[in-house]
Amino acid sequence: MNNKVHVKTGDTVVILNGKDRGKQGKIIAVSPKEGKVIIEGRNMVSKHVKPRKMGEQGGIVKAEGAMYACKVQIVCPRCGKPTRVAHKIYEDGTKERICKKCGEAL
Repeated sequence: MNNKVHVKTGDTVVILNGKDRGKQGKIIAVSPKEGKVIIEGRNMVSKHVKPRKMGEQGGIVKAEGAMYACKVQIVCPRCGKPTRVAHKIYEDGTKERICKKCGEAL
C-alpha cells in the first residue's frame, strides 16, 4: 500500500463529503500509514471515558475523529479555492508544493 498523503500538518483543507461537507479546518494530525487525517473542530465523535485516577471524572467526551485523507482537499491561501497539489522542482534540487489553479506556493 502507498503510504503517501497529499496534505501536511497545519494545512487548511475543505471536507469533500460526509456530515461536515463544505466546511474548512486546519489539520492537527496526519497518519500516513492509515491514510487518515484529524481536522481541528471537525468530524466530532462522542467518546466514553472511564475515570482512571481517584477523583478524576469520567463520562462522554466530544473529540475529533480521524477521516480519510482522500476525503479532503487543500485550500490555496492566495485564491482561496480548493485545489490539487502540484510539485515544482528547481535547479538546485529543492521541491515545492504549488497550487494547480493559480501557481502559488502552498
